Amino acid sequence: MRIPLRSCVGCTLAAVAIAPAAQAEDVVESGMDTEYKTVELVRVAEGFEHPWGVAFLPDGDYLITERPGRLQRVSGDEVTEISGAPEVHAENQGGLLDVVLHPDYDGNGWVYLTYSLGDADATSTALARARLEGDALVDLETLFEQDRRSDPGRHYGSRLVWMDDGTLLMTIGDRGVEPERAQDPADHAGSVIRLNDDGSVPEDNPFVDDDDVLPEIYSWGHRNIQGMVVDPDTGEVWATEHGPRGGDELNRIEAGKNYGWPAVTRGRDYGTQEQFDGSARVHEDDMVEPVYEFLPTHAPSGLAMITGDMFRAWKGDLMAGGLRGERVRRVVLEDGEVVHEEELFYQDIGRIRDVREGPDGALYLLNDASDGALYRVTAQE
Repeated sequence: MRIPLRSCVGCTLAAVAIAPAAQAEDVVESGMDTEYKTVELVRVAEGFEHPWGVAFLPDGDYLITERPGRLQRVSGDEVTEISGAPEVHAENQGGLLDVVLHPDYDGNGWVYLTYSLGDADATSTALARARLEGDALVDLETLFEQDRRSDPGRHYGSRLVWMDDGTLLMTIGDRGVEPERAQDPADHAGSVIRLNDDGSVPEDNPFVDDDDVLPEIYSWGHRNIQGMVVDPDTGEVWATEHGPRGGDELNRIEAGKNYGWPAVTRGRDYGTQEQFDGSARVHEDDMVEPVYEFLPTHAPSGLAMITGDMFRAWKGDLMAGGLRGERVRRVVLEDGEVVHEEELFYQDIGRIRDVREGPDGALYLLNDASDGALYRVTAQE
């Protein structure tokens, strides 16, 4: 039986034996109609406290991060907490965040995790890796910490994806208090960074020879990217990014590019509902326009691309999760442009934090709740 623990500020929960109770899979709804497919929604496991990311182990198990600092392993009907997770400062949006496996996980066993590092005074977005041995992480090492800590609780970014050359992309939010940091390439805030698998800087990063730009930076001018995926056929990097009040974006991420925030935004200030001071609605020539703006507000988090055959009619489409939107938006691309959208699972599971295509071709969703769950979507013939 799980004992609830609702907060952990400035601590790690790795030593606390708390885990969701074992349970069997539960069909939430069968025969759900979409434009091209009838699908089934199944709750795989539940009882997670604000789950953030999910990764698929080769043996069919799942790894799930919980924002307060726990890493859980789902194996059949059993859920087990993994010890040895990095120490996090869990406050508001901060905590233990994304999780991915190394592309050669079978050979090296590396698990990569993003998290908020620091204390109640100041935190940063950080990256660590460790090896999974049984129910423990071992050989934990911090690979990266952004260059400047700031007030805790907001805009950590933290989504991870592997590029086809074996390098790792990681998003870092603008940290919320000083959005203009995203226009300073000598500051990691508001950027996408690119690293080798050991945390070192790739020699072909766009700014390695520029003393005025941090060498890890791949692109900048971002507010808070929490959805990102690489097209396995083209190598294109797609990202969904939080705007303020409005201005949620779909972007194609390119090396060395400036995406405009906060110099340009179509959103408005939360407090005043006015246009941000100094912001334009049209990008300068040296800034990249978004491919698409989500309307109404979506609060995007979690992004997948359909590549398998289970959803053949959706192949190549993006599946963009939404927190405030409480839905998945199927985004149809043609020649790099959005030509159609379909709303899926509206208010069926609440705020959607992560969206992944599994190795079985099914679509997996995590909802962001104090009693969150992992869901699987499969096609029905």
